[in-house]
Amino acid sequence: MTELAGLNLEFSNVYVGHLAWCGLVALHLARKCGTVNSPAQENLFLCRWLATAEKKRLFRRELANDIRWLLKEGRKKGLRADLPGKLEYLWRASTGSLLAQNDLFRLQHVMHAITLTGINYGVLTETEWEGRHAIRISPKVAGLFIRRADLDNGFNEYGIQIAPLAVRITADIPAVDKLLSRAGWRREYDNTAPYLHRLIASVHDNSGSDTSREYAESDE
Repeated sequence: MTELAGLNLEFSNVYVGHLAWCGLVALHLARKCGTVNSPAQENLFLCRWLATAEKKRLFRRELANDIRWLLKEGRKKGLRADLPGKLEYLWRASTGSLLAQNDLFRLQHVMHAITLTGINYGVLTETEWEGRHAIRISPKVAGLFIRRADLDNGFNEYGIQIAPLAVRITADIPAVDKLLSRAGWRREYDNTAPYLHRLIASVHDNSGSDTSREYAESDE
């Protein structure tokens, strides 16, 4: 299991977005006042802010587990927890502003979110992807690896996807699917190789209908 189990990722819940927004505003003000001047100070400030929120019950009880989890992450991992990044992701996803961005931006955002969960993420060259010197993918280590050539050639100048992306995934598939879905992406199995999948941009129009893109299979 990934760390996603510790966080309520119901980003459509306005209360989660409110929690994240308040934390980001508090951090911004602390930076502006000069009391926070480094990543280490940011982590310490947010840990204290979350501890105060928990102790004084400043937010709805539905958020108690989220606050507790974020606080535990900050205290246990320090800078590696990237609390500002977690709050930023929660806020963007809950407000819906993430889905208004282009495909490439949303992909970069969700890959950052995936690393925040503790999943190993990497972009592999052709040599690393296949052949004698390919990196060996272990099913015992949660990971998601994208083929660099697909990243380089899979988007047009406006950041819109024009070809599916090949990825190898050894992480918890339902957890990855949940993150992808909230960033306007979806995953498809590719049975031609172990752990191989394809990522396809999947956005929704104003009526809520799925407007997932379809791509013709390559003749290679």
